[in-house]
Amino acid sequence: MAGEKILIVDDEDSMLQFLSILLAKEGYEVTVARSGKEALAKAEEENYDIVVTDIKMPGEIDGLGVLAGVKKIDPSVPVVIRTAFASQKTAIEALNRGAYQYLEKSAKNDEVRLVIKNALAMRKVTSENVLLKRQLKKTDDTKEIIGHSEQFQRVLKLVEKVAYSDASILIVGESGTGKELIAKRLHYLSGRADGPFVSINCGALPKDLLESNLFGHVKGSFTGAVRDQEGLLAVAGGGSFFLDEVGETLPATQVKLLRAIQEREIIPVGGTKPRKIDVRLIAATNADLERAVAENRFRADLYFRLNVIQIRLPSLRERKEDIQELVEHFLVKLTAGKAQKTLSKEGRDALLAYDWPGNVRELENVIERAVILSDDGVLTPEDLPEKVLQGSRGRGSLVIDTPGMTLDELEREYIQKVLHHTGGQKKRASEILGINPSTLYRKLLSYGLLHEASEAEALVDD
Repeated sequence: MAGEKILIVDDEDSMLQFLSILLAKEGYEVTVARSGKEALAKAEEENYDIVVTDIKMPGEIDGLGVLAGVKKIDPSVPVVIRTAFASQKTAIEALNRGAYQYLEKSAKNDEVRLVIKNALAMRKVTSENVLLKRQLKKTDDTKEIIGHSEQFQRVLKLVEKVAYSDASILIVGESGTGKELIAKRLHYLSGRADGPFVSINCGALPKDLLESNLFGHVKGSFTGAVRDQEGLLAVAGGGSFFLDEVGETLPATQVKLLRAIQEREIIPVGGTKPRKIDVRLIAATNADLERAVAENRFRADLYFRLNVIQIRLPSLRERKEDIQELVEHFLVKLTAGKAQKTLSKEGRDALLAYDWPGNVRELENVIERAVILSDDGVLTPEDLPEKVLQGSRGRGSLVIDTPGMTLDELEREYIQKVLHHTGGQKKRASEILGINPSTLYRKLLSYGLLHEASEAEALVDD
């Protein structure tokens, strides 16, 4: 098909003119570059369907350098190497490095046309395969996103609307509402779907290791840094980076994140040279960041940079009409290859009456437990945890009816009641609350509910 863009690279004007005329007559849009450096600069600015380059050129970047640079920019672009001698070792090396084909400079016009035509046909097939894989990935991803309630469908429509933008996204919602699934959907619906999706949970890592994981570090920058390590923001190059529980970051880390968003560059821990990054940032939080900004616990400038587009996920208690569909999905998933199980009407009524503080994640855990404990093919209330049954009867000891309390007081009271409900098992309490044990530990400390070091150790071990 004519109209494809071809970049020709050669330091000889006669060769540039010859190839330009030949290929332009075939209907191709031809651009020329007289050096490897110029070629890579143009490849950064423009998308080409094929690159044809001489292998020997003066300057720092020869044909092999052009090959490597083009493949780094877009691995799918075929590169044709032109050489004076077909047996030249560097021509063979070019093929080993990913060149599509080599052409002798003495090649006849028909041979040149054929190689170009075949290279473009290969690129078309490759692009179609990539598109097909992307569509399959979207389909697989969609299977995990369950819900036809009006509230949830509004979320999905917003996701589709903003996915192709490179603007930063802030996903807010309670723990267990599916923030990472939505982040992945944003990625696979975007123009970055062929790039990596990399995520990190800011609340799951010790604060001193979070920066190293985000930005990388250089050898010797701290004890244990025995070699240079690339940061995850760099690893996500060309793709999307999901920053979960962003509200857990320290002020120093927030400053570096702000720089990464504004300048599109990072500096490794212990390093001095900035490194450019190319990522779409998606952040998520279950905390009230506006309140954290007002209390100077989170930088206002970073909040506004992250909150260009906000997606709020409804809690499960706000979309209880999706519970039945979710249960059916989990039952199919959990009983794959085994006898199918169903949920009794009494069991369904108990699930609908419960408020699900841990949201969809908690529902999946409850169904998994019920599948394991059930003696037959029907799940009944007897297969459900006591907390669900208590909740369906009025939520028992977890009810807090104190409208005059502040949010901090309410959270402190709720944590105490959940701990009482679990008999002091903090790890189990963190699961019910839908937060990491380390996050619960910090909250217990801040509310004066954890004083002894032995208690902190028990939180990890229990």
